[in-house]
Amino acid sequence: MAAATPFDPYSQSFTLQASDGTLFNVSIPNLDYFVNYNTQICINYGAQTGASIILLAVLLLLTKPDKRASPIFIVNVSSLALNIVRNVLQCLYFTGPFTETYAVFSGDHSRVHTGDYATSVTATVFTLLVLVCVEISLCLQTRVVCVTVRQLYRKIIFAASVVIALLAIAFRLALCIENSIAIVQAKVDGPLQQLASATNITESISICWFSAVFVTKLALALNERRKLGLVQFGPMQIIFIMGCQTLVVPALFSTLQYAVNNPALYSNALTCVAIFLPLSSLWASASLDSRYQASKEQHYGNKMVPSSLSASTGRPDGRTINGPLSPTNTENTGASGSGAHSPQNIGQRQALRDLEAQGMVDTGNFGVQ
Repeated sequence: MAAATPFDPYSQSFTLQASDGTLFNVSIPNLDYFVNYNTQICINYGAQTGASIILLAVLLLLTKPDKRASPIFIVNVSSLALNIVRNVLQCLYFTGPFTETYAVFSGDHSRVHTGDYATSVTATVFTLLVLVCVEISLCLQTRVVCVTVRQLYRKIIFAASVVIALLAIAFRLALCIENSIAIVQAKVDGPLQQLASATNITESISICWFSAVFVTKLALALNERRKLGLVQFGPMQIIFIMGCQTLVVPALFSTLQYAVNNPALYSNALTCVAIFLPLSSLWASASLDSRYQASKEQHYGNKMVPSSLSASTGRPDGRTINGPLSPTNTENTGASGSGAHSPQNIGQRQALRDLEAQGMVDTGNFGVQ
């Protein structure tokens, strides 16, 4: 006589009755998965909401009033504000009537109100708007990073960036339309899943492309500065570092979603880009402000040097002889005393002008002509 199969209390099921009298079974493992999925994804969206709120407050407080009308500031603030609304709407969906136990397992959405449908559709629209703002910000950052590249290469890189960004936006727009139709009809079919996968792939390619541009330019910049014997990082290097750091992490999020079973893992990639991009502007602006303050203090300090010290230099005109460690000494660099016509300073002035065009800095404070 065959031994009886041992009873597993964790795999048993229970029976529910639909509104039309039909009976259907729900297993405990499926119910556990449903509860855990909703809990994890709400925690995910809640954390993204909190991080976006904090950085939005920091960005509004630390940005100078005269820079708040710049394109990069408007795009960054818009992406953060839209991302906050998007995550809140997603949390409302996963805590609303669409995700009630009976509605999920029976497929009966008769008690879902019109406002709940509108909330879900609005969430998909805001996801599209966040992506548009992020792609615009990435293109602007790419333009800043590649300001010292040859004109032909710069145009090729920027054109490729625009094409890739538009491709990702186009797929997201198509998914937004199809997803809105599916929400209104309260159904999810196969083609929608395929379109969603294609959208994630194109957006992953977009993030990886911009990541490659930033990392490559960072490597070239570090190599050039090493050859020149420069060790201090400037505003352009800050943008390179932040671009490398903040775009590699989202790229990992966008690629790991195909290997790790985690709810809405890709949504973290979009939030990371929206959060970290403003940090490069803030850091670069703070670096330039500190440099300006230091140069101003040095300028006033030189003007207050006693005349007796100037006379002791032995120069008939009373000017100070530059020592080997003087900032204007050119023995090691081969540049002129002011450095106004050196290639690196010309590139720096051009970079500062481009930063000012993006609203990141005020080149008037640095004497850029």
